[in-house]
Amino acid sequence: MTTPPVAPRREHTWHRPFGDVDDPWAWLADRDDPATMAYLQAENAYAAGWFAPHRQTIEILFEEIRSRVQETDESVPVRLGDWWYSSRTIEGSDYAVRCRGGTRATATDHILLDENVEAAGHDFFELGGFEVSPDEHLLAWSADTDGGEEYSLRFRDLRTGLDLDDIVEPVYYGLAWSADSRSVFYTVPDEAMRPYQVRRHVLDTPATDDTVVIEEPDERFHLSVESSRDERWVVILSESRTTTESWVIPAEHPATPPRSLLGRTDGVEYRVEPWGDRFVIVTNDVGDDFRVMALAQHGEQRFELVPHEPGRRITSADAFEHHLVLHEWAEGQPRLRVLVENGETFVIDTGDEPCDVEMGDNPEARTGSLRYTYQSLTTPLTVYEQHLPTGQRVTLKQVPVPGVDLGAYESRREWATAPDDTRVPIDVVWKRGTPLDGTAPTMMYGYGSYEASVPPYFSVARISLLDRGWVFALAHPRGGGEMGRRWYLDGKLLHKRNTFTDFIACGEHLVGAGYTDPNRLAIRGGSAGGLLVAATMTMRPDLCAAVIAEVPFVDVVNSMSDPSLPLTVGEWEEWGDPRAEPYASYMQGYSPYDQVTPGASYPALYVSAGLNDPRVLFHEPAKFVARMRATARVAQPLVLRTEMGAGHGGPSGRYDSWRDEAHVLAFLLQTVAGSAQEP
Repeated sequence: MTTPPVAPRREHTWHRPFGDVDDPWAWLADRDDPATMAYLQAENAYAAGWFAPHRQTIEILFEEIRSRVQETDESVPVRLGDWWYSSRTIEGSDYAVRCRGGTRATATDHILLDENVEAAGHDFFELGGFEVSPDEHLLAWSADTDGGEEYSLRFRDLRTGLDLDDIVEPVYYGLAWSADSRSVFYTVPDEAMRPYQVRRHVLDTPATDDTVVIEEPDERFHLSVESSRDERWVVILSESRTTTESWVIPAEHPATPPRSLLGRTDGVEYRVEPWGDRFVIVTNDVGDDFRVMALAQHGEQRFELVPHEPGRRITSADAFEHHLVLHEWAEGQPRLRVLVENGETFVIDTGDEPCDVEMGDNPEARTGSLRYTYQSLTTPLTVYEQHLPTGQRVTLKQVPVPGVDLGAYESRREWATAPDDTRVPIDVVWKRGTPLDGTAPTMMYGYGSYEASVPPYFSVARISLLDRGWVFALAHPRGGGEMGRRWYLDGKLLHKRNTFTDFIACGEHLVGAGYTDPNRLAIRGGSAGGLLVAATMTMRPDLCAAVIAEVPFVDVVNSMSDPSLPLTVGEWEEWGDPRAEPYASYMQGYSPYDQVTPGASYPALYVSAGLNDPRVLFHEPAKFVARMRATARVAQPLVLRTEMGAGHGGPSGRYDSWRDEAHVLAFLLQTVAGSAQEP
């Protein structure tokens, strides 16, 4: 095995608001520096050397994951206009094939876009936009081929299968067609990767002539664009972490200047969904957890549809011809509430097990049925269709999991107690027969930022751990949105430490409840969840035996002090601006890069990074590992793997993703006490 690389020390002064701090690893931020690239390559070589003796385990785990996936499969067809749309995967191919047909039975007959063909010659491929024109003859599609999240937009004539000469780049997420199928609205990122403009492209004209529809000058805000479900409106949203503004443009008149519906009021968020002759507004204007209003499309008349209810966080509204579907969170559980035109409301019944329920594919406004998806820690993704007038529900598909007895696993919800006596939910799953006497190795996952709620989800890869006697726990610390908007507010800015102490409390609860012990506990998180587990590790290195920090946001103070970096200015409303107190010292007090204690002992640590990552720049995990190697003691492995041709989400192909996950699982099996190598 190769020896751990050591980053050379360089003279470098990093200017911070609270004084000049010697930061000998700051040079790692320069991807044009040959020494930086040499260091990343050396770390990758060390990682490869560490994993070399475990290649057989990795291969076994990879084949286990692969065996539980029906590699040749089809999605449930969905009707839009005159066509039925679906996608399919083929054994041996990494990406999906997008199709349509004239009937439900022939929905895979006509290939619209074969992602495998478009990915050929690229180490990375990700489809961005995919929108069929109203006349059903054209496809607007965009793709990213390096993981940097800047997309190239193209237009395909679906009658010939050939792309037009029009190419627009770079574009960001979001597309919307005009009603005449001649114009497409899209967003453009600035140098900081902030979508700051919505532009309109007219087919068969140069992209340099595209019209700027709206430009957002405030660096806290980013723009998005989409078509309404009835295709009558183009909806534009400008959004910061605390404030939003919505505009609409009639799709039949795409050159019409956008009309702001409710203007912009600091601290007020609202989202718009056209509904017949009204706009449905989901807003927090009178309460943290949002209410639903209706606004006349012509005029100022407003009335309330669903009142604000503390603890019931309404996240979205989907409008159909005769009903409205609300997605909401309450008591750590997502649910769908249906509001019928006659005023009746009911919640879709999902049973008692903690689960995830989401809107399915419902592209047409004129329907009396609702498609939705269900999954849990023990149930794979299942597509249901419910006939609303009668309540009759049909199972359209459950994702097959070959060779797995789904009845062999059970789950429950636990509640930890935080230091301030707040109850924190944890969802736990294990295989029946696993002893829950403190001897089971356990992996606890968490996120806890941006009001992102992480519902109980099914994972075929997780089965490799459960079958080896592991317990999996999904923690829901403050900073997420699982328990309402207050849950989020109490885990951001100057309350951010609650996220970490909640997560620590969850780990302590799992030990106290007899699931595991610290020598058998691993913690895992990615991005802001990578910050969560890294901060937990520096605060309580005795809590666990191993840490998986994927693309972790760990150099919090430095990144948030530099407004030229991608996303920084818009993130100040989430984390605070450390260029001034009180945020400077508060953030330094939990930033993992700043809290590495010289000479301290830490658990085994696996860190990942993406060279082209625009969200957490690669230098954050690289600097963190360099500091750990130089100043701390890690008695067990300290591994950094950098994807040299990918971004925030890691490898794009499904086989590469499964192999990447097999590496993570192998690391856990080698570093956590009580881990069985064979199921």
